[in-house]
Amino acid sequence: MSLSVALLTMATAVSDANNTATDLVDLDNVIVSGSRSSERVATIPASIDVLDQQTIEESLKVSPEIQQLLSIKVPGFSPAKASTSNSGLKLRGRNALILIDGVPQSTPLRNGALGVRTIDAAALQRIEVVKGSSSLYGHGASGGLVNYITKQPAPDAAFSGDIGLSTRFSAVEFEDSLSKRIDSTVSGTVGQFSYLVSGAYDSYGEQKDADGDTLGLVYGLSDLDTQNLLTKLGWAFDEQQRIQLSYNYFDSQQDTNLIDQTGSYDEGRKTIAVDNSTGTARPGDPQGPKDNYNLMLKYSHDEIFANTSLSVDAYQQRIKNIFFFSTALANPDEGYSGGQSLIKSEKQGLRTDLSTLIRVGEFENRITYGVDYLQDVSSQPLVDGRIWVPEMDMTNAAAYLQNNLNWNDEWMIKAGVRYQQTDIEVDDYNTLKLCRDASTCSTPFAVKGGELDYDLTTYNLGIRYTANPLFSPFINYSEGYDISDLGRLLRSATVTDLADVETEASKVEHLEIGASSDVGNLHLEFAVYQSTSTLGTSTVEDPSSGVYLPVREPQDIIGAEMLADYRFSSGTVVGMTYSHIRGENPDTNDPLSNRFISPDKMTAFVDWPVNHAITVNADMTHIGERNEFDPNDQGKYANYEGPIKGYQLVNARITYQASDWQVYSGIENLLNEDYFPVASQTLTTNASYYTEGAGRTIVLGSRWQF
Repeated sequence: MSLSVALLTMATAVSDANNTATDLVDLDNVIVSGSRSSERVATIPASIDVLDQQTIEESLKVSPEIQQLLSIKVPGFSPAKASTSNSGLKLRGRNALILIDGVPQSTPLRNGALGVRTIDAAALQRIEVVKGSSSLYGHGASGGLVNYITKQPAPDAAFSGDIGLSTRFSAVEFEDSLSKRIDSTVSGTVGQFSYLVSGAYDSYGEQKDADGDTLGLVYGLSDLDTQNLLTKLGWAFDEQQRIQLSYNYFDSQQDTNLIDQTGSYDEGRKTIAVDNSTGTARPGDPQGPKDNYNLMLKYSHDEIFANTSLSVDAYQQRIKNIFFFSTALANPDEGYSGGQSLIKSEKQGLRTDLSTLIRVGEFENRITYGVDYLQDVSSQPLVDGRIWVPEMDMTNAAAYLQNNLNWNDEWMIKAGVRYQQTDIEVDDYNTLKLCRDASTCSTPFAVKGGELDYDLTTYNLGIRYTANPLFSPFINYSEGYDISDLGRLLRSATVTDLADVETEASKVEHLEIGASSDVGNLHLEFAVYQSTSTLGTSTVEDPSSGVYLPVREPQDIIGAEMLADYRFSSGTVVGMTYSHIRGENPDTNDPLSNRFISPDKMTAFVDWPVNHAITVNADMTHIGERNEFDPNDQGKYANYEGPIKGYQLVNARITYQASDWQVYSGIENLLNEDYFPVASQTLTTNASYYTEGAGRTIVLGSRWQF
């Protein structure tokens, strides 16, 4: 059982006036699909976090950003920055694969770290976080996976839904900071037909820090308009078989007239956004996801034959994420003063899952098995037509088998294997000439393309004792792999033949030991883990060109996570979590950089149901310090190696519920902490990223259910 189950249980206490103790979600019985089969969280021999719909809705009362929710609620996630990018957001020191209903949103062939912001939180029913290496959905999940499970049509009403209105603004500097948000969901079931339509529109004003200055624009949220539309149409042929068509559209573009006033990491001067008084138009196109969509057709049969269920998903996806304008993409010889890159990815795939239940005496055995097919064509061109990363055409075919053995309701033994064949084709291409200034440029050259083939087999094995809630220990071993951000390797190639580029897949082995305990109203959890890989992915700057080159190095990461909470008879819940992580290169004993390893993180929370109508919540996040590296002779730190200064953030909210209508107010950064997020402190050589976090921000809103 995951370390944040108690936190989620706490969140369910924040309920409307009609809630009673029986309305609270028993998370021991939450069914998760992250393992490709239905399971009870309490029996899984691994760390699983399930953030339910009410937890998501409560987070919207402070911030609509999902990465903020994951960072606060999920031990093991590194501290987040309110940003359009999830760069620096690691799960146990490694990348997490982001999915919507099992469809990959991440672009691991060219990891632009934009996968978290691919859907609005209002469209979600729950979020499932599977910690530790996993190959269940292919490569890219070396640290685990995050599966966004979208809302389902209401089964017991022909027409029902809700509508929410809210606004956010800076309590430090109100001018130009007003944000506007509306979201609504309607759904129902009429006979054999079901439907759901969920839409959200969120228009950000300028985001202000603790001094009232507007935050820098690189990956920023200022002047950002987000639109999300989720639609589902379903038909039940009978009680056992159904078909459903789903479509999700997401667009989030920053269109602003502001420009950055660049600061300096070495001088401790922050980057802020200011009015454009240069007399020339702001360069570049609006940044952010543009017209992205997911389309899925799902067929399911509860008993296709004896004791066996079937699920088949066919899907198509298009991603187009536009980055900020950068002078680092300049080429004066060709008349380019800079440029904007964009990640393009088109995926289509088919997933089949069969699950067979076999009972023999004291043993209940569930075998889940199936095959997957995925084609992913990804590239990273520039908006002006130059090619930075050529098209990478990947074909994935895989077969997997998972076996869950329940022995007398006392032991759960889980074992699985997945075999995957991956083929990637890359045409001949030329590296791009890029200039930091007129005299510091990379040298372009031709690279011969070709085909890369990977045959990968990964295993997992876990055991959990489930008979006694006073002490329920588990041990879990799992494997995953990464094809190591191939696009970054190609754009920084130093050889003239693809066959000579070091493209070997990185296999990650993850070992975890943990336990949970329930003693009366006290809940405790603890887990320790080790994650090792012989080939990681890092980068080092080439001082002659300013280009970041890939470095392959072994990585050994260890960590611990703890949770404790107590529920009083009045319904008030208090608790805390703690996460610790360390990492090193085992060949050199050098610590891993801040790109992978974050400082210690502690959270504390309280939920207080004041009366039948009013609920008050507060949470605190403490980020520790990390100082593992020495500066050079000039007193400057290498990228990702600067000291991290700690900080504390407090959020609070109050909700008044009257029947089907509620009003609420939330405060982000209640104490107006003046701080730089961890992600801002890691990139020491790029001042554009050196922005502070948001200052005290007020949220006012209401929601009506019908």
